[in-house]
Amino acid sequence: MPLERQEFEYIRNFLQKRSAIVLDEEKQYLVESRLLPLARREGYSGIGELVTKMQTTAVNGLHQKVVEAMTTHETSFYRDARPFDALRRAVFPELIAARSATRKLRIWCAACSSGQEPYSVAMLIRENFPQLQSWDVTILATDLSMQILEKAREAVFSQLDVNRGLPAPYILKYFDRQGMNWKLKDDIRKLVEFRPMNLIEPWPTMAPFDVVMLRNVLIYFDVDTKKNILKNVHRLLHPSSYFFLGGAESTRNLDDKFARVELEQSSVYRLC
Repeated sequence: MPLERQEFEYIRNFLQKRSAIVLDEEKQYLVESRLLPLARREGYSGIGELVTKMQTTAVNGLHQKVVEAMTTHETSFYRDARPFDALRRAVFPELIAARSATRKLRIWCAACSSGQEPYSVAMLIRENFPQLQSWDVTILATDLSMQILEKAREAVFSQLDVNRGLPAPYILKYFDRQGMNWKLKDDIRKLVEFRPMNLIEPWPTMAPFDVVMLRNVLIYFDVDTKKNILKNVHRLLHPSSYFFLGGAESTRNLDDKFARVELEQSSVYRLC
């Protein structure tokens, strides 16, 4: 049964309130395709019955499952290769020189989905900067979805997953075969710490980072939410830190405290 208009409006408003995801009018098909399987798994006859349950009960696990079902988790290893070229050729060499006294690096991958981005950073460091094995290196990865974080911590990927973006030698070097899948080796997996975090809720206290990656996330939010997130980000950066957004994203007309610089054909931001 097609989604009723009032049910679609309820889901739109609920998602914007809980996750700041903005659904356009024409995205009703997306709600139907993502929530119908969830409704059936939960034992409801359709989305209408699921919506009724949401409307008549306090916020609980069902509401969180709806948020997770509607959250986009598109990702891949070394997605959009140029930012990783910038990390390898410019950012990390500069930071290693600048932090040689403290021998500490802090990296944050926000909205990390199933872990390919932070694990790509970990492999990049292991492959190119062996001197950092004796440093205190923190790679923090966060996402609002508990389900996707559990998948990220397991670090088990399908053949399709590892074929998307990973250099072939890395598969054999950093993964072990597990049936039809590939499991990331423990020495790489343990370099990343995963935590739940919703970017539109109050942020926890965190020490400043040297690198923040918030790629392909702002595009889903309205202007006020983007501004608030960027305001929170610049509180967590050193003057010499680097901030990565997605290729289609920018701080322009949102926050004047960032300056855009070009590194290895990739747009990177630093504090003004």
